[in-house]
Amino acid sequence: MTTVDLAGTWRLSSLDEETTALMPIPGDVHTALKNAGVIPDPYVGRNELDLRWVAEQDWQIEQDFQLPEIDGDWYLDVDGLDTVARIEINGVTVLEAENCFRRYRPNVTEALTQGDNRIRILFRSSVRESAERQLRQPFYIPYSIANCPIPNGNMLRKPQSHFGWDWNIALAPLGLYGTIALKKQEIARIEHVTTRQQHQDGAVDVTVTVALQAQAQGVLPLVLALGEERVRLDCGVRAGETIVNHVFHVEAPRLWWPAGCGEQALYELRVETPSETVTRQIGLRTVELLTDDDEAGSRFALRINGREIFCRGANWIPADALFSLTSEEKTRDLLQSAADANMNMIRVWGGGFYEADWFYDLCDRLGLMVWQDFQFACNLYPSTPDFLENVAAEVGYQVQRLISHPSIVLWCGDNELVGALNWFKESLENRDRYLVSYDRLNRTIEQALLTAAPEAIWWPSSPASGYLDYGDAWHADGSGDMHYWSVWHENKPFEDYRNVRPRFCSEFGFQSYTSLPVIRNYAAESDMNIASPVMELHQKNVGGNERIAATMFRYFRFPEGFANFVYLSQVQQAIAIRTAVDYWRSLKPHCMGTLYWQLNDTWPVASWSSLDYGGSWKVLHYVARRFFQPVTVAAIPSTDGTEIRLSLVNDTLDDVTVTLTLSLLTLAGERRHLRTLDAVVSPDAAVTVTTINANEIPADCLLAWSFTADNGMGGEGHHVPGTYKALDLLPAGLTVDVTPAPTGGFDILVQANGLALFVLIESDMPGRYSDNAFDLAAGESRRITFTPSSPMDGDPSFRIYDLQSCSAAG
Repeated sequence: MTTVDLAGTWRLSSLDEETTALMPIPGDVHTALKNAGVIPDPYVGRNELDLRWVAEQDWQIEQDFQLPEIDGDWYLDVDGLDTVARIEINGVTVLEAENCFRRYRPNVTEALTQGDNRIRILFRSSVRESAERQLRQPFYIPYSIANCPIPNGNMLRKPQSHFGWDWNIALAPLGLYGTIALKKQEIARIEHVTTRQQHQDGAVDVTVTVALQAQAQGVLPLVLALGEERVRLDCGVRAGETIVNHVFHVEAPRLWWPAGCGEQALYELRVETPSETVTRQIGLRTVELLTDDDEAGSRFALRINGREIFCRGANWIPADALFSLTSEEKTRDLLQSAADANMNMIRVWGGGFYEADWFYDLCDRLGLMVWQDFQFACNLYPSTPDFLENVAAEVGYQVQRLISHPSIVLWCGDNELVGALNWFKESLENRDRYLVSYDRLNRTIEQALLTAAPEAIWWPSSPASGYLDYGDAWHADGSGDMHYWSVWHENKPFEDYRNVRPRFCSEFGFQSYTSLPVIRNYAAESDMNIASPVMELHQKNVGGNERIAATMFRYFRFPEGFANFVYLSQVQQAIAIRTAVDYWRSLKPHCMGTLYWQLNDTWPVASWSSLDYGGSWKVLHYVARRFFQPVTVAAIPSTDGTEIRLSLVNDTLDDVTVTLTLSLLTLAGERRHLRTLDAVVSPDAAVTVTTINANEIPADCLLAWSFTADNGMGGEGHHVPGTYKALDLLPAGLTVDVTPAPTGGFDILVQANGLALFVLIESDMPGRYSDNAFDLAAGESRRITFTPSSPMDGDPSFRIYDLQSCSAAG
């Protein structure tokens, strides 16, 4: 196949050509304008407010290319085109596109000339286009005004968070994020490659389906290879689509397992024609979603290869608000951080992208199961025939592209669209109309999914109590998956997490500020105040700053200075999420999954993330590595606070014996031994090891524990019977000694003369700490390794925080 790759540098201009820049493709308009000095960095200060004009006008890009000969049939291969765009070649319109999530392959033979050619893409303003489409609707379709300061994004098939979100900048970017190439078609091209698996008697039949597209009748030699097996087929094709199926029989297969459950075995599938090769990375595994009835309602649990898996993880949003600032390397770091924190699942949330193939390849290799939302979130949507036809094409393409990835274990229709029926005046006053409209959309998605992949696991919406159940799933903890937001949005105490018993909580969260080194990238020293205009603009959730501060008043003594305020916000975020996860894991198997909101940030902002923009770990991520450990111990107080039970959870396949040591920690940092005991927990179970009466813990003491398991896992923790603000903590007397590490980076020795809670080491230099946010008693020390993210110019300086010093006067 002759291919002319059109990626590279294009000429960008406004339609009047008064604004020009060079634009890398793949890429986005905003970043091209920033790099050309036309606009300032949107992420700095309050620049966002001055840049709305970029999205409010049309833009064009063009490039010249050469074709020595034009014989034959030529087509344009383009995907990731954002969003309403017209493509012209030599002044001839070859494509009118309107869906960022589709692949387009128009025949362009008649538009080409031998020698010099010019291709032009006209991007229509998403702001103007969406407004016009809203006016053409037979009735008004509401969108989430609280999330989206740029209106009517629900009219367009592009990432919904592009119009703003309660964690995202509102820029409505546009550009081309995928492939653009000119290809000469030979006998036929490969349109899709999908696989299906049938497991029986210890063997697997893998059915490979190849969809071929031809302009005319012919014979195409086709080679298929799976692992070491290779077969050649001479396929007769006709004009249009031809489907070819072949079955590979795999004896004694190596199975793909989620992280922590076994090997992530992968096989390479190759499909070759004389002019084209398509490869797929596949894993052999079975997956079931268990929704059978029980005494509490109905279950929600995933079974992989016959084993039920407790899902530990977080929600994924786009890696950046602007495509040009993302990369495979940056995304790999974020996903690796998820795996390093003992996660085995991420949920690709429905207001962003269907991610690139390499994203799912990474998840396959890391053993990260993927809950994949279709890209609809928090709005109502049209159900006109043209919109639904567009959606069906989108779903069919994306499912056929992605279905072979073993990491994708569940396909979900949308994020919170059923709940959105109760958010708008229009749908509250005429629920029947909007419910029918929603059901048409949801049914279209389901039918397109099951047409493309009949074996796919389908869940209609998140949250949902069940199929064709349109009730309130936010607070229904008997069935389905739950989004539990009462602690954050309703300002309920952390203890409220123990008032619900979810079957699977796929969203819950609590905000913190992004770390001080990140804040310094967008704010001046004069802005270092949570009420400053810059800090308020980098808080997109209405009332978020007030809620963070109010929670501190509830649990802590108020911090001294801005840096300590940022630190303490992260500590309380970690405590909130740990409270939920510890309790819900202790309910296993009633609860079989906790996915907190959210893993990552799209830009530097106060949010619910556990990873800073740029990938550094916040306090929550270090704490998550402990509470998501496959074998862990947690303190769960009774509702009346009179008892504390020590819960031991085992997510492994083996019996685990744990030695648990309980002690009292005085406010001076003295450890007083309470008891030591051994416990055995069976595979995939949670048990109560022991129960402590609250009156065993003096008012001036904390309950502390450490444990070691016979499989090498271990950990420690503490429990405060009341609030941290009630503790008259004494100065910890922390000292820090930094030396170069033999393997690169730095060894940091932290020593304490008193009680130090949530000890955090921080540097302006990005990097990873081997441990952080830990406790020390008097006379104890911890050696930490700091590994910089990139080569260093000079030695970094380190700051150290702990709970007492952050609130100490002076």
